[in-house]
Amino acid sequence: MTADRPQDGQRPVDPRPADPRPNVIVLYADDLGWGDLGCFGSEDIPSPHLDSLCADGVKLSQWYANSPVCSPSRASLLTGKYPAHAGVEEILGGRRDTPGLPPQETMASLLRDRGYATGLFGKWHLGVDAEYAPGNYGFDEVFGIRAGCVDYYSHIFYWGDHDPVHDLWDGEDEVWLNGEYLTTVLGRRAAEFIARQAPRNPFFCYVPFNAPHYPMHAPAEHMARVAHLPEGRREMAAMIAALDDAVGEILAALESAGARENTLVVFSSDNGPSRESRNWLGGEEISYTGGSAGGLRGSKGSVFEGGTRVPSIAAWPARLPAGTEVNRPGLMMDLLPTILHAVDGAEPELADVDGVSQLETLRGADRVHDAEAPGHGRAEPAATEPGPAETTGPGDEASQERTVMWTYEDQWAVRRGRYKLVIGAREGMDPPITVSRAVFDLDLDPAETRDISADAPTLTAELEHALSGWQRTHHAWVAAT
Repeated sequence: MTADRPQDGQRPVDPRPADPRPNVIVLYADDLGWGDLGCFGSEDIPSPHLDSLCADGVKLSQWYANSPVCSPSRASLLTGKYPAHAGVEEILGGRRDTPGLPPQETMASLLRDRGYATGLFGKWHLGVDAEYAPGNYGFDEVFGIRAGCVDYYSHIFYWGDHDPVHDLWDGEDEVWLNGEYLTTVLGRRAAEFIARQAPRNPFFCYVPFNAPHYPMHAPAEHMARVAHLPEGRREMAAMIAALDDAVGEILAALESAGARENTLVVFSSDNGPSRESRNWLGGEEISYTGGSAGGLRGSKGSVFEGGTRVPSIAAWPARLPAGTEVNRPGLMMDLLPTILHAVDGAEPELADVDGVSQLETLRGADRVHDAEAPGHGRAEPAATEPGPAETTGPGDEASQERTVMWTYEDQWAVRRGRYKLVIGAREGMDPPITVSRAVFDLDLDPAETRDISADAPTLTAELEHALSGWQRTHHAWVAAT
């Protein structure tokens, strides 16, 4: 649905003007590719509500998941830590006794300590056992699934070496809504939470959708909207359209409550599009290619850009400039310190958190100039060692750039500034390794097609040194869990 605006063009007044702290909504898609929204270049998928959110806020064109797969990404979002530091490195299973995220502070518990009402509506995927249920991590109200993907209509988890498991929970109670499309239900429940809480408390509403993750289920009404598309892309487009409608219902509830102006809304995805062979279509197990990485290399499960760079948006009408874009790298682990910065009015002191606040970057976002934005160019990479302003030696400008890392199943990647080193990289979830070692200039070569390591030995050595140090830290985190 489309949120109605007052006829004078002004949003309703927030009913809680005495509390200047923003409400917080985090909308998290599942396996949504960088090229699967209109505001990120898709020309065939209807996403009017998310496109409108982007127009009202800041487009994060170089925002990353902390992992190319789901459970580790979700752990980083909620804890502000790298996956290994949070204690979740792999995709977690769906058995009722599956353990999950080790006990620790989360975004929800930290906001609840600050007086926020907290709610989760969607896919947890950080432990199925009751000991690891989201209510133990700071969420007052919970509705959704504890495992990973489920059938969208029966809410049954079919995958793994065990019998199918029903997986739909309202708090600690198992509930059955047979035949109700899960994406729509999640949007409705989140909207109801907002309507109840907005007049009373600042709130944190976390909505981790399981869409558009397989199985490829979509209501007939949404399939009809994209009937002109070819098979494969059609199912994906319909699922994203349903997701977009659910987002529209959430935003409409926010608008109706008069809380849109002072609510920080963040949208992102846990990883890139899936190419997994467990996508069943017509009874045949085949590789599914409906999602789009928007020209980036790789997909879910890969440390190439297509596996980790995700379509992301931040909107806060009262504080962030509308119609702007940030072209600097950020990661989902940055969200926790960014949100606490917005809530507290000052950067939080978080000794055990790896993310950094991006609030000042968001506030100073540049006006969008797509043709000139870094990462969108198509010029040929330089064939020589980067110049003095681009090398990573002591005292050089680039040496002050933030260094960020990724790893998954013996793949490694490190990015500093515009340059990225990959080790043992695959194109997706499965072998083989397609690049053993390479360095890419992401400003000139966002599709990671040309290895510049031979032309930039000093830069390559610096990136390898940075990765080596981080690998030692990573292994220490793993040993401690």
